[in-house]
Amino acid sequence: MSMMDKIKSMLKGHPEQTSKGVDKGGDAVDERTQGKYSGQVDTAQDKLKDQFGGDRQDRPPQQ
Repeated sequence: MSMMDKIKSMLKGHPEQTSKGVDKGGDAVDERTQGKYSGQVDTAQDKLKDQFGGDRQDRPPQQ
């Protein structure tokens, strides 16, 4: 079992906590880089939330 599979299995069924963790991680990166890469960080946060199922109720469905 790969590390990514282990992470996915731990996060499965906990979308609220996953979303909060992704947001906190992104905020930490933004703070350390003084917002220099905020666009890339936001994109990465969205992709992680899609991957792990966090924050689905807040976003409109994609077409």
